[in-house]
Amino acid sequence: MELRGLGNAGLAGTLIGWGLAALLALTALRLVLAAVLPLTPDENYYFLWAQHLQPGYFDHPPMVALWIKAGTMLCGNSALGVRLLGPVTAALGSVLLWDAAEQLAPGRGLTTAVLMNATLMIGGGAIVLTPDTPVLFFWIAGLAACARLITSGNPRWWLVIGLVAGAMLLSKYTAALFIAAVFLWMVTDKERRCWLVTPWPWAAAVLGLLLFAPNIAWNAAHGWVSYLKQGGREAMFKPGRAGQFFVELVVAQTALCTPIIAALAVNGLWRLRRDTSPGARLLFWLSFVPGVVLLEHVFSDRVQSNWVAIVYPAACLAAAMLPAEILRRWLKPAVGLGFGLTALVYVQAVAAPIPLPARVDTVGEQLAGWRDFAQAAMAGHPAFVTTDDYATMAVLAVDGPPGVTVAGFYDQWVPRWGYFDYPHGVAPGTVGVMVTRHPQTDCPQLLGTVTRHRGVEVFSTYRLCRFTAPAAGVVLPRP
Repeated sequence: MELRGLGNAGLAGTLIGWGLAALLALTALRLVLAAVLPLTPDENYYFLWAQHLQPGYFDHPPMVALWIKAGTMLCGNSALGVRLLGPVTAALGSVLLWDAAEQLAPGRGLTTAVLMNATLMIGGGAIVLTPDTPVLFFWIAGLAACARLITSGNPRWWLVIGLVAGAMLLSKYTAALFIAAVFLWMVTDKERRCWLVTPWPWAAAVLGLLLFAPNIAWNAAHGWVSYLKQGGREAMFKPGRAGQFFVELVVAQTALCTPIIAALAVNGLWRLRRDTSPGARLLFWLSFVPGVVLLEHVFSDRVQSNWVAIVYPAACLAAAMLPAEILRRWLKPAVGLGFGLTALVYVQAVAAPIPLPARVDTVGEQLAGWRDFAQAAMAGHPAFVTTDDYATMAVLAVDGPPGVTVAGFYDQWVPRWGYFDYPHGVAPGTVGVMVTRHPQTDCPQLLGTVTRHRGVEVFSTYRLCRFTAPAAGVVLPRP
């Protein structure tokens, strides 16, 4: 798989051809899985975003909604339509990462792309569409543009970096870490500091800001709500649980990276500290900056596993740059184990052949039983249905039977509904049903219970409560 030193252009070309063929086959498999697997609650939520495009939302910038809108215009309001750009951009991102590796470490591009695709993080993330999907794609595109800048010396690549950074910011606000990493890479290197006296980096900053400006304007008009929400994650301080959160982070990432690839990545990143080449310095900062921020977060709260995805491109490239003797020994086992575990997760997601208890069935927790639950919760066709959590609300709107209004009352438990440009409806005083799984939520009159399950394994039990509309809440679209 390693191309360096082969000395045989024909063999190298054959390996590249086989690599591209394998990537196409893997993409086809991912597209099939994207079509047959049910949407997760978060995907349903972002699907609702796409029904009414805005420059910003309570939680994130709008890129994920734009991608879903594009996919559903091509493939309809289906699971494949929602997820279409996930597998496609995973393939394009693999090619871009391959190119970046060839620029920074000739002969290691195929190895880098294979390692990245063999991780569970990418294997699952390429199918489920969330804001992490576009931000990771643009992060890789930014890395590839920086690599081209290094090898070509052509300052026009700064313009590409600026456009990609703007698109990245429109995907997820963690893109600011990419910008900070590139800035530190530039100012800490004597040869690259000279760029600061040229117009190119500043032109890149202007381009990125112009692309991101609509989101800034939306937040300014809405009390800076999404900036405060995401920035507010650091407001908490739980040093007593930092050890627990750190252990959870390490265990989760070892599993999602898969153990051998994780070990190779840590080894490769550790070796970067002694490498003064511009490419190695770039990879160092692209892993160090988000790594420090994520480690700092363990003193505030649990680090969500998907947040670490932005470190994977640099980590896999650093792993591919390890000495040849290490790769000869560990590359095949790493790739075999990675794809094997990913295949096992795919099979479990589709057919659930392993009868896991609900408390440890993380795949089932995300995918199983939502449509049946929504149909049962709304079976009586009440005047309207509401709930006290956004994910359940999205499931009811997308998977529930037609003809029932799903309403969000943003002055109650879920303030985010007030930041959507959805129409208002449901007259105050109208009696409907509130669906909740939270025991602390008041239930003046219990109408029944509904479970979400797969077979005999119950994931959640919900109460159906009589609810009187306190105001004219927003009416969610029913795609």
